[in-house]
Formats: sequence, structure tokens, C-alpha cells
Amino acid sequence: MEKTNFIDYIRVYCKSGHGGAGSRHFARTKFNPKAGPDGGDGGRGGHIILRGNAQLWTLLHLRYYKNVIAQNGEGGDKNLMTGADGNDVIIEVPLGTVAYDEETGEQEAEILEDGQQVIWLKGGRGGLGNKNFATATNQAPEYAQPGEPGTEGWKYLELKVLADVGLVGFPNAGKSTLLSVISAAKPKIADYAFTTLTPQLGMVPYRDGKSFCVADLPGIIEGAAEGRGLGHRFLRHIERNSVLLFLIPADSADHRKEFEVLLNELREYNPELLQKDFIIAISKCEMLDEELTDAIRAEMPTEYPLLFISSVAGKGLQALKDTLWQALNRPVAS
Repeated sequence: MEKTNFIDYIRVYCKSGHGGAGSRHFARTKFNPKAGPDGGDGGRGGHIILRGNAQLWTLLHLRYYKNVIAQNGEGGDKNLMTGADGNDVIIEVPLGTVAYDEETGEQEAEILEDGQQVIWLKGGRGGLGNKNFATATNQAPEYAQPGEPGTEGWKYLELKVLADVGLVGFPNAGKSTLLSVISAAKPKIADYAFTTLTPQLGMVPYRDGKSFCVADLPGIIEGAAEGRGLGHRFLRHIERNSVLLFLIPADSADHRKEFEVLLNELREYNPELLQKDFIIAISKCEMLDEELTDAIRAEMPTEYPLLFISSVAGKGLQALKDTLWQALNRPVAS
């Protein structure tokens, strides 16, 4: 189900509508066969519009929507009649969707709010009818503008998950188990690496009816920034998270090195990620005694909050929630 139901990248061919041509028409009546130009303007070509929809969480519905073509505007007509505008095409996308031009790689739109609409490709403007070109010295212009062409090309949409907290760790670090315990989410859990292949979101209930969103993200491996493992497919999702929770299992051979490898992968992918709030949690701490706990605490960096938790035993989970909530609601320095 994970492989087929979560789509976070779609490539589409888009073409907005051409503007309609202006009319080159002259009025002729029974009593005035030379009543003058009365050609109307052409209609605008249809836009291609992106609209945010909070009910969507994947680009799956666009999987087979490979050609997006808007309607052309209609031409102007006699009696100064303006041609009808082409129908717009509205593409509903989940929040966190970013639109790019494939040829240039330039970001063209970003959808972050429900109902937000962005004109992705503008339709061509309609041409002016010959009435617009009549002057005192040229009262019978034979010229009317053609409509402007629309815009076309290959584009792509990327979904970057919107969540308050992102769980970062090696495969099989216990991220999915933690999410299943602190929220109502039911991610796949198994005793092998890369159980989670796509981001999983869960709402974590907090005190006084408050809550925050946590994303269980596919595990990092060394070299992910260069595309190894799930590579960039994972790393782009953490760009949206306000706080990153590094999960390191208690049975790791070298806790400090594991954290530094994770940190380095973020640095290699995007140095700006290092500006986020980091929290470190040692998972599976039910297997630790006090002496081992103190030894791990001594080897870990002191500039980040460090907690010891056990999803199975329920140990330290409330303290973890408190720490995450405080990080999410820390006043922004002016």
C-alpha cells in the first residue's frame, strides 16, 4: 500500500490556452453601409491554476494526469462582441506542494494554505478588434490583433510534507514505533531496515487539548545526500519541519558517530537545515541500566536537549512531548 498510495513527485506536460483573435469587421446597416469598424476583442486563453486542498496528502490523484491543456479563448465578433475566455484548468494539490519548470529547474509556485490559488501558467491575452485602431486619420482600419499564444512545457510537482516535527534516524531506529505510541497513526512496523518507505504523519495530543504534527520519515543512511538509499526522496521532506528529533537506538555501536553521520547528511544536502531546532532521543532505553545511561550521556553533544525514551515501556514519553512543545513554541528572537 505504501508504494502505491503515496506519490510525492509528478511530471506533467502543461499548455495554457491561446488568446482569441480580435475581429476585423465593419458595420453595415440599411441606411449606413459604411458605419465603421465594430470588431470585438478576442477572449483570454484558459489559465492552469494550482489550488491547495487540505484534504489531500499525496499527488496520487494526478498519477495518470500527464497532459494538462487549457481551453483557447474564442475570437471576437461583430457589434463589438468580445470572445469568451477559455475555461481555466484547476489542479487540486496537497499543502506543501512546490511546482517547478523542468527545463530550467526554477521554482514557479508553492502551495502552503488551504484554498490558496496560484496561476501556474497564464493563458494568452485576447487580441484587440479593429475598433481599437480607428483614428481620425484612419477611420476604417483593416487590422486586428491575433491572440497571444499560451505557455507550454514540461513541468513537475513535488510534495514536501508539512509537519511540526520530523523524526530523523537510521533505518530501524524505532521511529515508526514511537509514532504509533504517541499518536493514532498506524505506520508499518517490522524488525528490518527500510520498513517505512514513505512519510507517515501523526497528530500527537498534548495538554489542554493542544496537539502537534509529527512525521515519521524514511531512514537515512550514510551517503543519502548523494542519492544512496532513499536519498533525496527522504531529505526534501525535512525542509518543512520546524523541529528535528534525532532518534538513536540504545543498542547502537557508537551513539555519537551515528548522530554525526545524520548531521553530516543534512549538511551535505542543505546547510540551512542546521538552523533548525534539534532534539536527541535515545530510544529503546529499557535495555539500559544507570551506568550505561550515564556513559551515553557523557559522549553525546551538550548543546542539544538529550532524552532517554522507551516506546515499548512508555518511559520518558511525556518529557519528550514537553520538550517538543517547548521547542515548537519558543519565542522567535527579534
